[in-house]
Amino acid sequence: MTGSFDGKVAIVTGASRGIGKAIALDLARRGAIVVAAARGQNAQATVDEIAAAGGRAEVVAADMIDTASLEALIAGVHTRHGKIDVLISNAGITRDQLMLRMKRSDWDEVLATNLTAAFTLCQAVLKPMIRQRSGRIVAIASVVGQSGNAGQANYAASKAGLIGFCKSLAREVASRNVTVNVVAPGLIDTDMTRALTSDAQKDWAAQIPLGRPGTPADVAAAVCFLASDEASYITGQVLAVNGGMYM
Repeated sequence: MTGSFDGKVAIVTGASRGIGKAIALDLARRGAIVVAAARGQNAQATVDEIAAAGGRAEVVAADMIDTASLEALIAGVHTRHGKIDVLISNAGITRDQLMLRMKRSDWDEVLATNLTAAFTLCQAVLKPMIRQRSGRIVAIASVVGQSGNAGQANYAASKAGLIGFCKSLAREVASRNVTVNVVAPGLIDTDMTRALTSDAQKDWAAQIPLGRPGTPADVAAAVCFLASDEASYITGQVLAVNGGMYM
């Protein structure tokens, strides 16, 4: 697959660590020019790693809850490169709490970061994609958006909403050769899941038929497939990368 993204410009949000970083590295390895977006300069290490491996990448600071910041991100990339081929909407946060104790601010921040940011990014990127009559959008949801999970009503709602949003958008833009798909990871070995208690990690792992947590590379491979030319006849789909924990 090396070279399959030669000359293509790909934006990856939340590219500073975990799944986002793995996606950025994989796209670059396959030849893409990667725009690694994250808060401040947090994605600089990702860009440095890509450059050290001979790839092409740039870091862009973006605030996921600031509409102007996200619109500027898209406009800036298009100005510099003349096109945008791939958008990976990956940035996300959790603010876990049982519903009776959940603060309204925890609900609002999670929905703004995980769902509304995707709306803003997609609305901005569609203009150049429709004009060039090609594009790939892949959003990162979660198994929790399909199954629900106690203590994560805000997170589950944001990820379930992302699935519905992407299916609707896929119908709107398919005639312009723009595909929109979702990857829904399960328990993936990242900083976010390592923050869980050992008991919680064991409980989650026990639900995985394949018997192990996934890796960011597992998710990145699925994302790169959906963003590739090989997936040109796939749109409006949810690809579960969860080891079988939700079927």
